[in-house]
Amino acid sequence: MANNNPGTALPDCKVLIADDEAIIREGIRESVRWSELGMRVVAEAEDGEEALELALRHGVQIVLVDLNMPILDGIGLMEKLREQLPACKIIIITGHDEFAYAQKAIRLQVKDYILKPANPAQLERVLRQVRGELEQEADRQQQLETASRQFSRNYPLLRERFCQEWMGGHMDADEIAEHLEFLNLPVLPPALLGVIRLREAILPQPALKEQERQLYLYAVENIAAELLTPYPRAIYRDPFGFVVILLWDASAPAEAAFRRIEPAARTFLKIAVDLEVMEGGGDLTEIPAIYRKCKSAVLKEAPLSPLVRRAKYYIHDHYADRGLTLERIAAELHTSPVYLSRLIKQELGVSFNGYLTRLRMRKAIQLLHATELAIHEIAERVGYETQHYFSTAFKRTTGVSPLQFRKGEKS
Repeated sequence: MANNNPGTALPDCKVLIADDEAIIREGIRESVRWSELGMRVVAEAEDGEEALELALRHGVQIVLVDLNMPILDGIGLMEKLREQLPACKIIIITGHDEFAYAQKAIRLQVKDYILKPANPAQLERVLRQVRGELEQEADRQQQLETASRQFSRNYPLLRERFCQEWMGGHMDADEIAEHLEFLNLPVLPPALLGVIRLREAILPQPALKEQERQLYLYAVENIAAELLTPYPRAIYRDPFGFVVILLWDASAPAEAAFRRIEPAARTFLKIAVDLEVMEGGGDLTEIPAIYRKCKSAVLKEAPLSPLVRRAKYYIHDHYADRGLTLERIAAELHTSPVYLSRLIKQELGVSFNGYLTRLRMRKAIQLLHATELAIHEIAERVGYETQHYFSTAFKRTTGVSPLQFRKGEKS
């Protein structure tokens, strides 16, 4: 059967003839005009075991099977072919004419059941039908592959549209879950949500053309994607030109990677960005509110001086270090502790110790909610030398002890 679509034209189909009688195999081989059918006989076998081995070796598409063969009979051969070459087409040519055999043949999806001696015209008719089916399947496969390629190309756009609708608050929980699953993302609220904004006032030239601005944003997205490669994430552009990142991992390494986006943009792109990160969690429908809050925070971030911004990132990266001090940060940033302390208080509205304590308490609350770690282990993880010192700071901040907080008691 000729295929009118050259894009799906098949090469010659590989055929295997399995029969324990050589004269039968020869008769079948000589009675069919294989080349006219777009087929060629690549192997012959006299028992079922040999037939299976040859079928797998050659990757045949059509097998002509006799039911009555030694070692492994025709039914046994067909069962194994169905397991190991499921797309293979099977035609039975046998002397058996029994209902029980026909039933098994139907179960094994046999294309036809021809009694010996095989009529060449009948056999050719069946083979043409099989060839047509193979071409249709090849055409269907090509269409699926084309659709898959188109989906891959459109995947970023689909993800962006979904995230924009989600953050716009236009979807209910079931719709959000369905889209997350379709886009191969975890079906739960992201653990962290970040918003990145280009600080155009100090870009290399005062007024960016739209094309240049888009290129910078694209470069920032690529940096973010590279730094967050190990973690489940969605990165997209919102309608206001902000890069939004949803991250389904709140581990310390994941958050540290998040915080490296800003210095990486400064180092590699020679531009400044404002970045704000907030915890997600809660319900899927609550994430848009966190996004709006995060966007508002990043807009307020713009007045921060580069020194205070770098100090913030350093604190977020090293809050678990019990030896973290203002003096150490000042030394790292090549400034004086007094000047840095004054700037932090002025721009963040809280002292260095207050900011560090607030961050450590937030991390401790995360661990109390999400882990079964002992209180002394949590104290160590958030930078406290002793459980007592940690518990005192925690109660002063929240009004209850860490143990009471874990049990659900609130002040």
